[in-house]
Amino acid sequence: MKSKPELLATAASLAEAAALLDAGADALLIGDDRFGMRLAGHFSLDDTAAVAAMAHERGGKIYAGLGGLMPNRLLDELPAYIKAIAEIGVDAAEFGDPAVLATARREAPGLKLHWNAEMTSTNFATANYWGRKGASRAVLARELNMDEITEMVPSLEVEAQVQVHGMTNIYHSKRKLVESYMAHQGRPVDGGSKGKERGLFLVEAERPDEKFPIYEDVNGTHIMSSDDLCILEDLHVLMEAGVHSFKIEGLLKPTAYNVAAVKAYRRAIDAYAADPAGYEFQEEWLDTVRALQDPERELTFGFFYKEQVY
Repeated sequence: MKSKPELLATAASLAEAAALLDAGADALLIGDDRFGMRLAGHFSLDDTAAVAAMAHERGGKIYAGLGGLMPNRLLDELPAYIKAIAEIGVDAAEFGDPAVLATARREAPGLKLHWNAEMTSTNFATANYWGRKGASRAVLARELNMDEITEMVPSLEVEAQVQVHGMTNIYHSKRKLVESYMAHQGRPVDGGSKGKERGLFLVEAERPDEKFPIYEDVNGTHIMSSDDLCILEDLHVLMEAGVHSFKIEGLLKPTAYNVAAVKAYRRAIDAYAADPAGYEFQEEWLDTVRALQDPERELTFGFFYKEQVY
């Protein structure tokens, strides 16, 4: 292990941010719904400043999510926001659209940038291309398996971030699909929420036992996985490979669950860092997570051990 990896978590509120930092998170991902994609919660600039101060007091970092699809109407608002988060002391901004990179280089040249293009970050050459454009980190695609990740890391000229826990997105559309469906069914669309708090889900006829959470926000419609990723058992493989940052996705999860997940991964990271040669995964590290796990959502390895065919 070249250096101790970062433990990154998403926060939905000021209270959750404090709880996750206290639980052992090294960094938090927050943001403004206008610019972020599938953020756990919306943070105003005042909230962002409060979380940044909170994280820095504890020796942690704060990242702003600007990974949304940027329409023309947002480009006029982007410079002021990027300049403001840089002045607040946000440590890095996550982006997918080159408009964010270009604006950041002009308005806040000292702000670090993390490239997150969802499914397209599947090879080191593309990640290094964005590194040469100004990114210091690449968020690797969730569809990569373990071999692909560990083989890619040595060839990267930027840091590598990998999601290790939580749900993943399986479909996104800028269209208001939930609203359209409800209108088609003759149901009122103005009286009820279609957001994360509603608890809506999809069920396919072929897989009636699997529930896919679905919600709608200013960025469109999001359909999430029916199970939760959990690679804690083999986290040491990623640490040995030199992955720089491990992300716990806390979207649609209660704070108690996210705190338990952070504590579990914190124990594994610290144990491996203290004695890589003698490290052994301990099943009890996951006991609290399993106790809080939604019984309708299985903990799985996701794509980590699936054969990929391109």
